Amino acid sequence: MPSSGGAPGGPAANRPSHLPDDVLARLRTDIPSPARTWNYWLGGKDNYEIDREVGDATAALNPDLVPLARQSRRFLIRVVNHLVTEAKVRNFLDIGAGLPTESNTHEIAQRAAPEARIVYVDNDPMVLAHARALMRGTTPEGVTEYIDADYHRPQQILAEAANVLNFSQPIAVMFMGVMGFCQEYGTVKRIVDETMAGVPSGSYLVLWDCTDTSEAARRGTEKYAESGTLPYILRSVEQLDALFDGLEKIDPGTVSISQWRPDPAEGEPVHVDGYGAVARKP
Repeated sequence: MPSSGGAPGGPAANRPSHLPDDVLARLRTDIPSPARTWNYWLGGKDNYEIDREVGDATAALNPDLVPLARQSRRFLIRVVNHLVTEAKVRNFLDIGAGLPTESNTHEIAQRAAPEARIVYVDNDPMVLAHARALMRGTTPEGVTEYIDADYHRPQQILAEAANVLNFSQPIAVMFMGVMGFCQEYGTVKRIVDETMAGVPSGSYLVLWDCTDTSEAARRGTEKYAESGTLPYILRSVEQLDALFDGLEKIDPGTVSISQWRPDPAEGEPVHVDGYGAVARKP
């Protein structure tokens, strides 16, 4: 559950004074943030007491959440490396990027291809504040930019991304664990379809989400919703697989993300309740 966007307003107490005024105006520290809670599960420091409390309570019911978060980062690394080195993709549109941690999309891509262009999309105020510093870490040859936008508006995202990415070349569109925050499955399908319709032939869809494949996952998600934050909707593997209709999934298809082309150096892959795939637009 990396990020869904931030809720504006809220009490001034406990707001960090080092953030810009425009960020402070939108920051909530009285309710948990999906981006900050995910950051906590990843072992990051960009979170507050409320995020840690809810993160611990949720993980107590679903102990696989921390392994899932860390497997999602490994999945990201493997996918981006494959797309850069094997598929020769040089344009990445990472929608619902979440808070930066180790091995972010632009770092992975530009390590292998310094000229790679990356656009991150999010509307969480803390994510956007960190983006300002993160963009300074891009390579001299490459470009890294952020768009403050909601993924419910794919046409806006595509229009702004066209100012940075080369739409005459394939683009990797990434939805990494974020579509569970979209409450209606039909809306999820529309967002994915509209976004992929706007990128050229040869582009790729990378998408994973948390699934209803265990009782622990269901219990943890119910507990998370009790916190008052935006609920996360678990979906079936079949529903996620259908988001790739009309595209050409590459091996191994739709699988638990830990089992997508695992690195032997990481040891035997463990099953996690997050499924995804990578597929090419014909």
